[in-house]
Amino acid sequence: MKDINYQILLVEDDHKIQEAIYDYLTVKSKGEFIITRAINVCQAEEALYEKVFDLILLDIMLPDGKGFSVCKTIRGKSEVPIIFTTARGHEEDKLYGYGLGCDDYIVKPFSLAELYAKTRALLKRSKGMVLEDRIRVGDISLSPRKMIVTSKDVEITLAPKIHMLLEYLMVHKQSVVTRDELLHRIWGYDFEGNERVVDNHIKKLRKALGSSGGQIKTIVTKGYRLDET
Repeated sequence: MKDINYQILLVEDDHKIQEAIYDYLTVKSKGEFIITRAINVCQAEEALYEKVFDLILLDIMLPDGKGFSVCKTIRGKSEVPIIFTTARGHEEDKLYGYGLGCDDYIVKPFSLAELYAKTRALLKRSKGMVLEDRIRVGDISLSPRKMIVTSKDVEITLAPKIHMLLEYLMVHKQSVVTRDELLHRIWGYDFEGNERVVDNHIKKLRKALGSSGGQIKTIVTKGYRLDET
């Protein structure tokens, strides 16, 4: 079977951080990630003009502008996955980024392993591919294509929104997912309800999963995290 290579644009002006990300992703992916580097908005725009990318890792604060403007330009013509990598962790910045169309947001200092996991998950989803027919986290298994969920090998039925909620938590397993992120990802940016709807659906999901529902951890004042146990 022919090896698959993914073209990734890394936009980061801090040399040490850029090198660390480049080296880790290149080695971890065993050369599957072909990474083009840029240190500012100008270089990023030049790279985007010359090549088609499968994913973009985009810093927000750049010497000649903000990554927000690059994201906005990209979204005007492409649905390529975008992950913001930034030191700006304020909620309003995240919401603004999601509003522009970014797919994920990771705040510095971050785990390179987490960045790799998020990058690979987004690439597989955007290309319509899953490494296996099922995603498994602990005792919970989900088939994205067949819409089948099992808890301890017992098939369960979930309402569409709850299924989407579980899949999002599984793709981002062992990472804290905020209520705002879930609200915007599952219900959409124009949803007029509040965060209570997320809590209510999590409660229903836990009940449907039975004893496996304990894998969904509540992170006080933050949101939720799906663990292996």
